[in-house]
Parts: sequence; C-alpha cells; structure tokens
Amino acid sequence: MTDLNAAFALNGPEDCARLYAAWAASYDAEFAAEMDYRLPAHVAAAFLAHGGSGPVLDVGAGTGLLAGHLRNMGFAGAIDAVDLSVDMLDSARAKGLYRHLHRADITRPLALTGPYSGVVSSGTFTHGHVGPEAIVQLERQAARGALFAVSINEGVYRSMGFDAALSERPGVTFLDVQIYGPAAAAKDPDHAAQRGLIAIWRHGVHDGAAG
Repeated sequence: MTDLNAAFALNGPEDCARLYAAWAASYDAEFAAEMDYRLPAHVAAAFLAHGGSGPVLDVGAGTGLLAGHLRNMGFAGAIDAVDLSVDMLDSARAKGLYRHLHRADITRPLALTGPYSGVVSSGTFTHGHVGPEAIVQLERQAARGALFAVSINEGVYRSMGFDAALSERPGVTFLDVQIYGPAAAAKDPDHAAQRGLIAIWRHGVHDGAAG
C-alpha cells in the first residue's frame, strides 16, 4: 500500500503519475476501505443537497469513488471523469460509472466534452497535488451557473492560496467535514484527524447564492 506521506510529498505531474500507477490496484480495497475514506461521500451529498445537475465533471476522479457515491445517492445524469493517471482511470472505467474518461493535467488548458452543469472533486486539492491555479481551467469547462462542489484539504487552504482564489468568487460557501472515519485512527493515526473544506459556488452567478 502507498502511504499518505508519499502522496503528500509529490512534486509535479510525473511524480503523481508514478505514484498512482503503483496505487491504482489497491486504492479502493486498502486505502479507501481501511482508512474509512468519507470525503467522496461528503462531496457527493453536498453537490446533490445544493441542487446539482448534469452533465457533471468529476475532477481528479481516480477510481471513481465520488461518482459511485453520486450513483448510490440516486444521481442518474451524465458524469465525465478527468484524471492525470491512466491507471486510476482504467480502474474507474471498469465500474461503468462514466460517460467519458479524460486523461489530462487540470492545471493546463483542457479539451473536454463540456460545458458542464456541475463540477465535483474529492481529494485532488491537497498536499503535494493541485493548487488553486486549476480552478480557472475548470471554470472554462463549466456552463454559466454550473454548481461547483470541491474539497480542499484544510491544511493547504491558506498555504497554497485557496483562500485568496476563492475570495474572488462571489457566493462561495463552505462545509467543514472529517475526511476519514473512526477506523483511520488505527490504520494511520498521523492523518486520521484531517479535515476538509468543501467549497460550493455557482460559476458566473453574482447574486450571492451558492445553491
């Protein structure tokens, strides 16, 4: 199993691709299950609670955990995946959750199959991963009024500049959630108590309403 220390120490897309190539086969059964990884479910619930609709872009989709929770919660609309890791996308493809799967670096200009009415992400904006520079690229794939529900690890919210980036977007609201459930304390006590902020806003809407 790849540990979180290795994941949080990534330095650039090549590092990321190598780590997730090694992690893809065991990600669901070892990491997500053993750490009681609850963040994807929290993001899915927040998106639906704020009236999210499709088509949806799942950013940093990985093996499809977030899309799986959306489906289990009754969402029947189209979902597309984008991720840097071919291996993680291969795992996601096998689950039959997505309309399209795109391999791309979300910090660079994207050529996807939007525009999207919803943009969701779980676990991508965190230590050693992606900073707020990707938000502009994602908004370019979004329709006016598209609902964003994206998680940001609380530990990088200010240090990576998410606070400044999101202050420029009117109507952003936040949910503070526990990333892992109780089982994580025995598996990885150093990271078990981490929290995430789910940022929620509507693209191009300036009336102060997030959903």
